[in-house]
Amino acid sequence: MKGTSTNNWQIGAVKITRVVEMESTGGSRFILPDATRDACKPIEWMQPHFMDEQGNLKMSVHALIIDTGEYRILVDTCIGNDKERNIPAWSNLQTDFLHQLTNAGYPRESIDYVLCTHLHVDHVGWNTMLIDGEWVPTFTNARYLIGETEWQYWDANDDESKYGPVLADSVRPVIEAGLVDLVPTDHQLCPEVCLQSTPGHTPGHVSVKIESNGARALITGDCIHHPVQMTRTDWCSSADYDQSAGQLTRESLLSDLVDQSILVIGTHFATPTAGHVKGLPSGGYWLDVS
Repeated sequence: MKGTSTNNWQIGAVKITRVVEMESTGGSRFILPDATRDACKPIEWMQPHFMDEQGNLKMSVHALIIDTGEYRILVDTCIGNDKERNIPAWSNLQTDFLHQLTNAGYPRESIDYVLCTHLHVDHVGWNTMLIDGEWVPTFTNARYLIGETEWQYWDANDDESKYGPVLADSVRPVIEAGLVDLVPTDHQLCPEVCLQSTPGHTPGHVSVKIESNGARALITGDCIHHPVQMTRTDWCSSADYDQSAGQLTRESLLSDLVDQSILVIGTHFATPTAGHVKGLPSGGYWLDVS
């Protein structure tokens, strides 16, 4: 399903805008195999935003633009068009993502930084676009920020048969164009934006912290794929590099976020996408979107 919606949040003087490539209901078992309909249905707080009445999970693939006033930072670039992928619903897409980006006020030429939380297929796709049979950088005026730990792992383990030639068509072209800066997992991009190491899903996975005028937000990346993992922190993604490390990261992060005035913006959370972490009487956590 093609995305047509946006969300906006104000964090102090910083504006964060979501641009959706696709949103879907169901079909998420390949990512969260423990999240069967029968297992999810009792977790009632997820309705109606993150689960339907039958227990099918709702998920989104979207990008987030952090606008500090000085910089326009695009966090993750979705799946992309024209790319051959081994997941049929993600292969050879023809979405209007770039048009939506322009409509939101952020034409591709205006982006200052592209920030990749990690290098999986659905986070780097629009790094490049197909022009005259060649993969060329989409955001020609931007510096692409990639974690050094993340890049070193994938550069040495370039076996992408599970999803398709992701590095070849979406990462190496921007490196070869000289547009990439390799950064540490605690990189401070600007006074309002810095990275936070959240490993497990991939070796160098990062989340993104935003702070301005006393207001705070966190973009999760894939350390939490779906809000159900707040209640069931032991439900790990099939795509996790190290599931045990991913669970520990998730539990530590949630314990830091619970009952704090930190807006949590999920990289795959369906509309309304953002909320505050609260504790459950029975243990675990939930996402309050009120």
